[in-house]
Amino acid sequence: MNDISHANHELFIAISNLLHETRTTLQSTVNCAMVSVYWNVGRLIVEHEQRGKARAEYGSQQLKNLAERLQSEFGKGFYERNLRRMRAFYLAWPIWTTVRSELSWSHYRSLIQVENKAAREWYFQECLEQGWSARALERQIDKLYFERLLTSKDKKPVMEEANYHTAQLKLDARNFLRDPYILDFLNLPHHLALESNIEQALMDNLQQFLLELGKGFAFVARQQRVSTEDEDFYIDLVFYNFKLKCFLLIDLKLGKLTHQDVGQMDTYVRIYDELRKGVDDNPTIGLILCSQKSEAVAKYSVLTESKQLFASKYLPWLPSEEELREELERERALLGKSDPV
Repeated sequence: MNDISHANHELFIAISNLLHETRTTLQSTVNCAMVSVYWNVGRLIVEHEQRGKARAEYGSQQLKNLAERLQSEFGKGFYERNLRRMRAFYLAWPIWTTVRSELSWSHYRSLIQVENKAAREWYFQECLEQGWSARALERQIDKLYFERLLTSKDKKPVMEEANYHTAQLKLDARNFLRDPYILDFLNLPHHLALESNIEQALMDNLQQFLLELGKGFAFVARQQRVSTEDEDFYIDLVFYNFKLKCFLLIDLKLGKLTHQDVGQMDTYVRIYDELRKGVDDNPTIGLILCSQKSEAVAKYSVLTESKQLFASKYLPWLPSEEELREELERERALLGKSDPV
């Protein structure tokens, strides 16, 4: 390496280190502020609206009204279910000095869903000691890691399996502004959470493609949040087809199609049917689109009980999987030459 190349490399390393340090500092600062604000919001709800009681008979409508006012002033992060989480956060950690700012709001969201106090405290300590990311914590809770360790005579295989999976879900400052809860807190639009400019452009083009088909599609929402009792889901694109009288949910992936993707879409469809489908609407259908550098995949997702209806009534009005695959490849050819995935 000659002197000029060496100097350029040193400059690159210096700037890279600066950017990494700044991103990490920014992430820590926002997370600390977010945890502090949400804990104090929970405290105020308990102390002022509920007069310090752990349970209030009259609080439901008041909380709904409060959420509507806060959302109109400060953005959609203060919806009713999230206010309930803030209240639960305060009740689980009523002493501020026991709250650790190293953990993010996403960590605490998962922790407050653990009803067993001993298990919750154990997961809390493991996050601090092992440096688990929020996704790693969620994975361990879902897999009943605490309970499995308690009941297992040979704990080593359980720990090795857990460590293997958490290592793949490590913290990454690059994903900071892709976290929808961070975006809600900062009142930023959710399109900033998309994986890349290519994904944004693909969604723009796909939206236009469906609307121009002339088969009854109407755009409903992008990055639409659907909330259950325990979790929030964000659906990339939602359409309504007036000819079929049903919703179409689209999930766009940059990468290979996996069984987890199919299972996730089935979950979206089932929840959407339960929460959003009208009495006169037909069953919701899902569409998974995977765009890779080498190939594109399009797959409709229909619940078992709706497959006959899908085949007989839906298919004539929907673009085929092959048409969608070709459209994705065409768009990717126009957009993706400079951005390998």
